[in-house]
Amino acid sequence: MMIAFMGIDLAKNVFLLHGVDAEGNAVFKKRIRREGLLAELSDIAICQIGIETCTGACYWQRQFEAFGYTVEVIALQYVKPFLKHQKNDRNNAEAI
Repeated sequence: MMIAFMGIDLAKNVFLLHGVDAEGNAVFKKRIRREGLLAELSDIAICQIGIETCTGACYWQRQFEAFGYTVEVIALQYVKPFLKHQKNDRNNAEAI
């Protein structure tokens, strides 16, 4: 499983991760609690991470970059056009 890009939907207690390979095929989907996020990412090979702007985005960006990931913080208006279905956490992680 080679993840090229991972979208993470940041929330209060539960985060959703959506990883795709270089061709854009979904290869990793996981729902994880806040406490286990950094431990989970330490087991995943270095890839590019996308997160949506929010109040905690800068904090998480610093945490992910400390592990060696490249992080892109994406504004909401650029994520919304990529939603395929109704807006929820799982679809939002895929759109990111």
